[in-house]
Amino acid sequence: MNYFSSNFKLGILGGGQLGKMLLNDTRKFDIYTCVLDASNEAPCKIASNEFHLGDLLDYDAVYNFGKQVDVLTIEIENVNVDALEALEKEGVKVYPSAKTLRTIQNKATQKLFYVDNDLPTAPFTRFAYLSEIEDAIENGGITLPFVWKAAQFGYDGNGVKVVRVLSDLEGLPKGECIAENLVPFKNELAVIVARNASGEIKTFPVVEMEFHPEANQVEYVICPARIDNDVAKKATEVALKVSKAFNHVGLLAVEMFQTENDNILINEVAPRPHNSGHQTIEANYTSQFEQHLRAILNLPLGRTDSKVGGVMVNLVGAEGHTGNVVYENIETIMKMNGVTPHIYGKKQTRPFRKMGHVTIVNKDLNEARRVAEDVKKVIKVISD
Repeated sequence: MNYFSSNFKLGILGGGQLGKMLLNDTRKFDIYTCVLDASNEAPCKIASNEFHLGDLLDYDAVYNFGKQVDVLTIEIENVNVDALEALEKEGVKVYPSAKTLRTIQNKATQKLFYVDNDLPTAPFTRFAYLSEIEDAIENGGITLPFVWKAAQFGYDGNGVKVVRVLSDLEGLPKGECIAENLVPFKNELAVIVARNASGEIKTFPVVEMEFHPEANQVEYVICPARIDNDVAKKATEVALKVSKAFNHVGLLAVEMFQTENDNILINEVAPRPHNSGHQTIEANYTSQFEQHLRAILNLPLGRTDSKVGGVMVNLVGAEGHTGNVVYENIETIMKMNGVTPHIYGKKQTRPFRKMGHVTIVNKDLNEARRVAEDVKKVIKVISD
């Protein structure tokens, strides 16, 4: 099929920043794109060929949109899977598949998938209701501390909480959840695996992630990860096993823990471009976004290794600021060598909302990390 400067239509469910960055590459290749999102101010609106308003969880909205395109992909997991199944039966190519998405959408189902496929993950218990956790604690079924995770609709640190005392459960959603053993670990790592429909597979270098202690969001992504080669090899092998089990097409970002004993445990996965791959735009031969396009269109996969050391800094809304966004001191960071800001196009900021990111590249990874610290201190995402 001819995808370039043709009548081919690529559909994207979700109009956020991941879609916006994906559209940079569809425009590079002149691939016609249609985007569905519920917000009339979605970042993707200005860059797509067609923008459609609609609820991603509404069956009719997703089904009717999907009927208008040749290949359908996502930039967010929370979409109507029943509609995707119907579209697949009618010949629309959907990547990732409805089957893969149905498993990944629910964290409890996702964890059971790892167990069923003999993939290493932290021990956990599944609960239909939050109140069952309290009963399990009182009866000795589970012990404090543990990690509570909502089974569905968690994002950007929401839906995850470390429970150290019983009162930490107060105010949490009452529905289905899991209680996961709190695993001591040295590092949080991630590997992005790309796979096309022909079965060609490539992995990006292992990255190291540093998280904000309160918001539970990634603050820094460091590539390559500052770990031993043996650990990097082990992490890549685990990611490939996960990819094989899902038999996905597109990207699969596999987040993992490196334990104190250098074992690798799977935390969770995302079947799409991911926060842990943003630095690939400047630092790698092929960005994660171009690679996702190559994979879902069954094109040859691009070279994935790093050209230079890269560190990504998330730009999130400052605490105490809600309203029209202002990027304070952005000119200052743009004077720094190797610094590239990416602004997502969200007009309204609020505390911890992802508003953009900054990539720092340097042949000396430690220097890139140092500059990243400076960037973090200087630029502020505030309201006017």
